[in-house]
Amino acid sequence: MKPTESELRILQVLWDKGASSVREVYESLEKTKVGYTAILKLMQIMLEKDMVERDTSARTHIYKAKLNKEDTQEKFLDKMIDSVYNGSTSRLVMQALDNQRTSQKELDEIKAFLKSLEK
Repeated sequence: MKPTESELRILQVLWDKGASSVREVYESLEKTKVGYTAILKLMQIMLEKDMVERDTSARTHIYKAKLNKEDTQEKFLDKMIDSVYNGSTSRLVMQALDNQRTSQKELDEIKAFLKSLEK
């Protein structure tokens, strides 16, 4: 199941914070200027799509992501590599490193990762 952009923002909050109420998700997304009722409706739709689960045992319903963060990121990345970079992982990596300020620590981590792939 591929989440929409709005659903992905909600999932990101649930992945980062863990199980949360609609209010907590809304407060995390306030800067997006999306209203509380819109987030509530979207989370209800996500429940129907089996992207989240809801605990109704308390007065405040608590939602938890059912989709795995790493699997979801991998699917999005694979689609982006195929559609935007014609399947070229190296072009994606080179553009990402060229467009962003990459710290020395990040460069060292990337080098270590590449060395581990070569083994």
